[in-house]
Amino acid sequence: MKKNYLHDVLIIGSGAAGLSLALRLPSDIHIAVIAKRNLNEGSTLYAQGGISAVLDKQDSVASHVADTLAAGAGLCDEKTVRLVVENGPKNIHWLLKEGVQFTQEDSAISSSGFHLTREGGHSHRRVIHAADSTGYSVETTLEQQARSRENITLYEHHIAIDLITSKQDNPTNRCTGAYILNLETEHVETFNARIVVLATGGASKVYLYTSNPDVATGDGIAMAWRAGCRIANMEFIQFHPTCLYHPKAKSFLITEALRGEGAYLKRPDGSRFMPDYDERTELAPRDIVAHAIDHEMKRLGIECVYLDITHKPAEFIQEHFPTVYSRCLKFGIDITREPIPVVPAAHYTCGGVITDHRAQTDINGLYAIGETAYTGLHGANRMASNSLLECLVFGQLACEDIQQVLAETPAPPPAAKWDESRVTDSDEEVVVSHNWEELRHFMWDYVGIVRSNKRLERAKRRVNLLRHEIRWYYDNFRVTNDLLELRNLVDVADLIIRSAQRRRESRGLHYTIDFPQTDDVTQKKPTILIPDNYSPRLSD
Repeated sequence: MKKNYLHDVLIIGSGAAGLSLALRLPSDIHIAVIAKRNLNEGSTLYAQGGISAVLDKQDSVASHVADTLAAGAGLCDEKTVRLVVENGPKNIHWLLKEGVQFTQEDSAISSSGFHLTREGGHSHRRVIHAADSTGYSVETTLEQQARSRENITLYEHHIAIDLITSKQDNPTNRCTGAYILNLETEHVETFNARIVVLATGGASKVYLYTSNPDVATGDGIAMAWRAGCRIANMEFIQFHPTCLYHPKAKSFLITEALRGEGAYLKRPDGSRFMPDYDERTELAPRDIVAHAIDHEMKRLGIECVYLDITHKPAEFIQEHFPTVYSRCLKFGIDITREPIPVVPAAHYTCGGVITDHRAQTDINGLYAIGETAYTGLHGANRMASNSLLECLVFGQLACEDIQQVLAETPAPPPAAKWDESRVTDSDEEVVVSHNWEELRHFMWDYVGIVRSNKRLERAKRRVNLLRHEIRWYYDNFRVTNDLLELRNLVDVADLIIRSAQRRRESRGLHYTIDFPQTDDVTQKKPTILIPDNYSPRLSD
């Protein structure tokens, strides 16, 4: 049976951004949280490294800001960076209050009382962590808290299809809910809300190799684009330098904290190569390390490089990296005695839905937080462990703004029911699976770490054909999880390609052999894509 729901706030996504917002909102606000799979299944759960924040007396806000601006290769918004960094310590203390157990350390090492590690791009030890499974600790703690709140209703195994808006051709356009497929009943349900928040994460599943879980299909970015929101900086896809290379290891990330604690990147002959590329060696920003690995692999014709921390005591490795140690051991790799085979993999979407410092998008009543959003924090490259920080800070900022506007926001009018009367069940599901594989292959080959005009043109032709096929499929058959994710991935792929074609230089995570230099005269600005149905928000 189809259902219609009405809530004060509808949060689509259940990672650190979505759950932290839900928990911060007052108990008299009725909240719905939508999760595609189990509530905790998302990128937050698998984040190993930690959260960057100024917690040590030897560190400073100015230093964290400067490091972030440097990593962002000239495209960070400095006001946003300062806003996020200044709110960092407050959000760490909020997590501690919620019950997150961070790794503690002797005060002789850190004045904070916690063990702080250093990662690529950081000039100080400022990454607080829970061993090497910080995301798991944060996500499961927030999940436990969310399940205990009476004002939060959790809808697991539900996937959003599209946003419901009032007038797409008018500045009074307002988001009033979303159509959502219940994966258990296989029926589309209508969720109405006074406020809608996108917290759906990134889009790295558009690539063949990724460190992200299966849910990272760019749903929020695609839905916002179709609804009329501007999108920025989609050409900047971060490839994490070190994912475990093993035929049976599915997208297992080797945390950057290993390099922070002294691990070396080596060629198969045992020689180090990062000193040849950057004076910061293994602690250079991720874009530089990923480019170096990619170049070494292509230059030598090798399938992987090696990350070696065997020069550290075994007890130190097992204590600080228990997750990595045990996971590698399952694949026959003892990291206390042998190096880890690694390759780069798509990891983080630096661009997304344009928001202001209140997390508001171009559509009234619609917010975006976390990896879904483009806030200006990351610029052309995200510095390590700034992602969970952004989730928390913009969850806080969205909460503050929602509380101010909610009382003046009327209940939405009932939305039209989803019409399935003219569609049938598909008898060709193989089309979806084939298109999915084709998309991820050509995005990896043509729009990966190294790009060119010719490769981007090939990718654009293929994505245009796929969009046409998927549109026909979407219009004629009942929606399924795989079809909806594929539809979103194709839209996101198109946004990535179009953004990459517009940036006629190499900067940060975007490297093209046709324009290998950085152009600070004409290109030092974000890449903004404007949909045909865009209209400025009334408050602007």
